[in-house]
Amino acid sequence: MSANLKLHQLRAFVDVARQGSIRAASRLSGLSQPALTKAIQELELTLGARLFERRQQGVTLTDIGDNFFQHASLVLEELRVAQEDIQQRLGLAGGRVNIGVGGSIARTIMPHVITQFHREYPLVKVRIVEGQLVSMVQELRQGELDFTINTYEKNHLDQELIFERLMERDYQVVMRKGHPMAHARSLAELQHCDWTMPTPQGSYYRLLHDLFGERGMAPQIVVTCETFMACTSLVAQSDFVSIISRDVIEDPTHGGQLISLELDDPLPKATFYLIQRKDAALTPMSAYMAQLFRRHCQQR
Repeated sequence: MSANLKLHQLRAFVDVARQGSIRAASRLSGLSQPALTKAIQELELTLGARLFERRQQGVTLTDIGDNFFQHASLVLEELRVAQEDIQQRLGLAGGRVNIGVGGSIARTIMPHVITQFHREYPLVKVRIVEGQLVSMVQELRQGELDFTINTYEKNHLDQELIFERLMERDYQVVMRKGHPMAHARSLAELQHCDWTMPTPQGSYYRLLHDLFGERGMAPQIVVTCETFMACTSLVAQSDFVSIISRDVIEDPTHGGQLISLELDDPLPKATFYLIQRKDAALTPMSAYMAQLFRRHCQQR
């Protein structure tokens, strides 16, 4: 980093880039709009390049600005982690842990882990992002997530992420109680049904997509749900059919509204991994959170 670059300039730039306007960044950071504007102008002058396109409704990153944002946000996250690491090693248990979890993990293992962690370290702030790995890759790259617990199938991410296998879980076809196809015993019988599934870009659901293709089947996936909450709510209150983890089906919060089918052709198991950046070290608090997930996954 050039000696002329200053941290307050990087923070101002990243805040404005994330918020999309100087006004919104001012509210978030507590700095005045003139102070943010000055910091960004100084940064652009130092770099010799324009980072933002000024528009009537705010600002957007230029191509150079977008590229610089990837580096600047990672630098700030690395500095935060380094500072928290020192504080935690000195016994000052503060700071923040940022994690991602798959939908089934969010409804089964995660509550137990977070409850125990918060009981032991009540001053540490925790941020939880729910979704599939595909939706979290960018935050992992930028250091905004310490790790995620998710499914994964081999692809180009092998070069930049570490995958630690934790457990396998059963997935089953699910529908509401009283569904007219509750007697079905094969996937072929369910082809004509309306299906709802999370995005097929996700690891396990891409595997299912390939499985259907191998069997010459093409279920009508007419609704794509990005969250398990949306998926399970839709299934519980309609004739839509889906495929989700057995753990989620048995979750008492659904009030017994969901049933799973015992098919003659069982579905493949989903393998869950603890996933993090190869070149990133976890802070003591993040490492302990990861260890709690390992323990609870082993108990399943």
